[in-house]
Amino acid sequence: MTRELIINGYEIKPGEKRRILINIAKLPSHSSINISINVSRGKEDGPTLLLMGGLHGDEINGVEIVRRMIETDLHAPLRGSVICIPILNIYGFIHFSRYLPDGKDVNRSFPGNKNGSLASRLAHYVTHNIIPQIDYGVDFHTGGGERTNFPQVRCVFADPENEKLAEAFHAPFTLNSPYRAHSLRQTAGKLGKKILVYEGGESVRFDEFAIVQGIEGARRLMKHLDMIDDAPHPLVKNTIIRNSSWVRAKVSGMFTSSVESGQQVKRNQLLGYITDTFGDYKKPVKSPAAGYVIGLNNNPLVHQGDAIMHLGVTKSGPMNIHGDDTVGT
Repeated sequence: MTRELIINGYEIKPGEKRRILINIAKLPSHSSINISINVSRGKEDGPTLLLMGGLHGDEINGVEIVRRMIETDLHAPLRGSVICIPILNIYGFIHFSRYLPDGKDVNRSFPGNKNGSLASRLAHYVTHNIIPQIDYGVDFHTGGGERTNFPQVRCVFADPENEKLAEAFHAPFTLNSPYRAHSLRQTAGKLGKKILVYEGGESVRFDEFAIVQGIEGARRLMKHLDMIDDAPHPLVKNTIIRNSSWVRAKVSGMFTSSVESGQQVKRNQLLGYITDTFGDYKKPVKSPAAGYVIGLNNNPLVHQGDAIMHLGVTKSGPMNIHGDDTVGT
């Protein structure tokens, strides 16, 4: 029996494509703010996959990934259905911001409340109208303000199916990432849905490598789910990262990196220098462990304790290795 797919009262039948606009709210100017949802159904039965960008409005690489897939018809499955939401947080997108006007982060507001803050209402809509329709999803993100994330997929390794999905996506890095409280991924997981988080590039900047990796990974995932017959062969090795840690500034000053995002590093390797603004000192920053640079702070000005580099650890030294992703998705 063919599965029904109804969004906002519109039924999308097998073989159909439809764009649906969902009114979320209005600006004080009375201008409507609408979420654009593109649905494409194959003629044959299959799973339903969500491809979503712009949950954080300033993370535009995810927006571009989903937009290009729609533009080039790469989202169209032969079997099953694909729901594309290029921009969830319209307010943040037009204001170059991670947040909504109420200062809330949508990805800390799930499962939401229909009578709550704007972020909570938006999360409530997704929880009750989109998540129940899907089986799988990819939530596309970038690094936060002035931080680059080398293309990576985050999933829960304790869930064998999640790990297989990440393997099929085949990003350059796959990170073990426990659920974050009140996130889309956690809420979907509680409802039995499998969501991968893709991170690539920096907010408010296009990163062509990250965009292409995101598109090709989504296609490989669609092939793995038997939604399409062909997908790009991965040209980059997939490295599994089970532990990660932030390298933090021990002093304040100006940080100059001597390594690049994605680079493999050895324990005690020089990562760069923190120099005093007025020329009083030059402090070396060394790697506390062997691994890969999976995240890099691009802002030279750092304060004591600031996260300057995210290391995917392959072999730890005498340190506390943890997943301290305090500035992540």
